[in-house]
Amino acid sequence: MPAEVTALDLRLRRRSLLGYTAGIVVYAFVVVAIYPAFKDDTSLNQFTKNGNAVAALFGANGPLTTPAGWLNANLYANFVPLIVLLLTIGYGASALAGQDEDGTLSLITTLPLSRRRLVADKLAALTLQAVPVSLATMLCVLIGHGFGLSVSTNGLIGVTLGVVLLGIDFGALALAIGAATGSRGTALGISSATAALCYLISSLAPVVHWLHPARYASPFFYAVGDGQLNRGLSPTDAIVLLTVAAALSISAVAAFDRLDVH
Repeated sequence: MPAEVTALDLRLRRRSLLGYTAGIVVYAFVVVAIYPAFKDDTSLNQFTKNGNAVAALFGANGPLTTPAGWLNANLYANFVPLIVLLLTIGYGASALAGQDEDGTLSLITTLPLSRRRLVADKLAALTLQAVPVSLATMLCVLIGHGFGLSVSTNGLIGVTLGVVLLGIDFGALALAIGAATGSRGTALGISSATAALCYLISSLAPVVHWLHPARYASPFFYAVGDGQLNRGLSPTDAIVLLTVAAALSISAVAAFDRLDVH
């Protein structure tokens, strides 16, 4: 029964996945379409001038009237990662711990699948949930060429991949915590708090000097916080994000092996 668990979980979450994807399409298209009205408004750049901490808090750094600055401030530094994390962390917390709490996990474990294979199928479903929102945003930005909003294809693909990997990292964290504790609430709370902290570190590090070294500990820095929209995803960025995902996936497998399923 190849990938039946993956297909079932995706089917159960299809409404939220389709809803979030449709929402991001509308929002991203609006962001792209209104850019011509703001691209020559240099007063916008005053908002991020001289390291404005309030602007940085929302992921806005550097000139806002450039295509990359506009997209980062309105999409890639904040809103798109947030939507992807809502999907992946929510699923990661529910995939094992949530199903254990509602009694359905015991039924799934009666299938002729090893626990390792079951976690692998859950991770596959988690990964696929990070793709539609990220891909839909990229397609909307590509449409932006018709509105004078031009960014490099390499940078756009890179930041899209970065958002997907970021979602996988924090979703895998929720999955691992859920497998270790058997508590959906604990997995959701710890993973969400960790994601929020990592976001704040990455966004504020450029303007808060004592936070500057800490940015290397934040997955956001390697996904969207270091000019990926301009230069693409570097090998170092990809290796860090993939290593975090692999380590958390292995932890989830090990924790689930010890979980007493109800």
